Amino acid sequence: MAEDDRALPAAEELALARRALDAGDLEHAAGHVAAALAQAPTLPEVHETLARLVAAGGDRTVDLFPLHHHAFVGTVVARAHLLAAAGRPAEGLDLLVAATNHAPGTDWAGVPWVTTPDLAERLDPDRTARVLMQVCAAAPDPVPRAGRAALRAYLTLARNAVTVHPEHGLLLGAASALARRLGEVPLAVRWATRGVRVAPSKIGEVWLGYAYRSAGRTRDALAALGRAVEHDPDDLAVYADIAGTLADDGRLDEALGWIDRALARDPSFDCAVHTAHRLRHQRDGDVAHLVALADFVRDHPDDSHEHGDLAESCRGRPWLGQVTPADGPAADALRHVVADDHRGLGAAVRLDVPAPPSALRTLVFTAPGLRVEMADGVDPDPREPRRPTARRLWRYTGTTAEPAVPAPSPEACERVRQLAHPAWPHPPAAYDGAVGLATLDLSDLLGLLVHPPEAPSTALGRVLGGQDPALWVRSVQVWACLGLLHHRTDEPWDDSTRRRVLLDLVWGVEDWVTEAALFALVTAAWVHPAVRADVAGVVADRLDDVARVARLRPVPIAVSMAHLALATPDLAPETRALATALAGIRPPTAAPHGLRALLHRVRRFLTALVRRP
Repeated sequence: MAEDDRALPAAEELALARRALDAGDLEHAAGHVAAALAQAPTLPEVHETLARLVAAGGDRTVDLFPLHHHAFVGTVVARAHLLAAAGRPAEGLDLLVAATNHAPGTDWAGVPWVTTPDLAERLDPDRTARVLMQVCAAAPDPVPRAGRAALRAYLTLARNAVTVHPEHGLLLGAASALARRLGEVPLAVRWATRGVRVAPSKIGEVWLGYAYRSAGRTRDALAALGRAVEHDPDDLAVYADIAGTLADDGRLDEALGWIDRALARDPSFDCAVHTAHRLRHQRDGDVAHLVALADFVRDHPDDSHEHGDLAESCRGRPWLGQVTPADGPAADALRHVVADDHRGLGAAVRLDVPAPPSALRTLVFTAPGLRVEMADGVDPDPREPRRPTARRLWRYTGTTAEPAVPAPSPEACERVRQLAHPAWPHPPAAYDGAVGLATLDLSDLLGLLVHPPEAPSTALGRVLGGQDPALWVRSVQVWACLGLLHHRTDEPWDDSTRRRVLLDLVWGVEDWVTEAALFALVTAAWVHPAVRADVAGVVADRLDDVARVARLRPVPIAVSMAHLALATPDLAPETRALATALAGIRPPTAAPHGLRALLHRVRRFLTALVRRP
């Protein structure tokens, strides 16, 4: 289904439609009516004009709105209304559902012929149930409050249908699924309960289990899902549902028991594999589970449906799903300056250790009136590369850092402004997202690292540029380094330009760029198993160097580098232990199951209490 490039307001489209009608040009009138419907599908004036078109065109009016492979959504909706008016409401409803699948946030069905009780009487209940299931398939679960009004007409249809067919199990279950998505949880429980009472079935019990789960009735939800398994012991998706419900209740051991039962039946069943890796990572925090899940996703592109387990597990975690905040005295000073109405004008800050050049440049750029005093003569000197490198991004005059490479082209700046973001679903998604930088020259990518462009004028850009400029600069550096991963990909990894450049950046002066480059290498290891041993070795060497320096002086990037190590595939256990210590993470302990469940329920209660208005 296609959109229309025209952007005239609905009122103007209607005026043009009426003018065409007056001239007897029905085809052009139909086009304008379709355009108006696409913008204002429930506007009475649109339907009045459509009625005028019917009066002029008679039975052939429906042919003015033909369907083809890329039909315009307004044409589809107009044809739906005409079919309903011609006594074919089931066909019309199917077209409205197609429009809803195309754009779930638009109220395509909020018209009288859909919400009238007569429609439920005219439709076969099986067909109504299928319509409701198609709407559910198009809608988020749950639907955000702002999007619920667009689907209310279908819930009205469900109410009417259940009134007419109160003993139809499939209809009751499908209606329950829609009600639950739209926040009508008590109604969903009532309908699903009645559905399994009049027609016990696996799908009915699943719908009831979901309704109970949304109502916070975990015990009842597990009972219903357990009955679903009794109906069909071979439906392993229900095993995954039970495991997810148990995990949400803090009962990880039981959850993994159900997953193991599913995997014993089919080791490649996608729902079970996704859930297993997510729950195992939840239990012990080992990134190996997530890497294995990413490998499974790559090797099984035709999963039964889209899964969010990998993204859910990486969300909000350092480097797995987002840039870590900058650390160190310069970053702290920058935060104070941003919070100061005068942006540090006339103030002074003293740094006992030379700051990472990116941090210092960002601080000076953000607060040009701030006087920065920095100690000199520390050892090891953070202004010197940690190993000999072929290229340097910075040159120093005393404690002042200046870029040593030219500024990037305007095209490169605009490209990275469009792509740079402080968060991503997971490392493979970040890799894929950076493909838009693949055609940039190496000089542009290096220039972006030390000449970051201003944040874009988007809502996110304004927040980052105004409230957290360090995070914007770090985001640009991360995406520029991800762009390096796409540079000359035809070259074998070991001798490639991309590897040599990233290694130079990793072993260069102590800087935010160090973190960005190491993240790019870690991402390469997620995406390409063949490079994992090489990357793990680089990470181990670099982290060992950080630890040695940290024993002699503060290292602002140390914690972030530790988190990068913890995100690295196939890292040696001793390096992982070092990273855990540097990051200040307490290793998980195996608390008794009852205690874990109790603590989980207490955390959920306290979270709910804090969120109450």
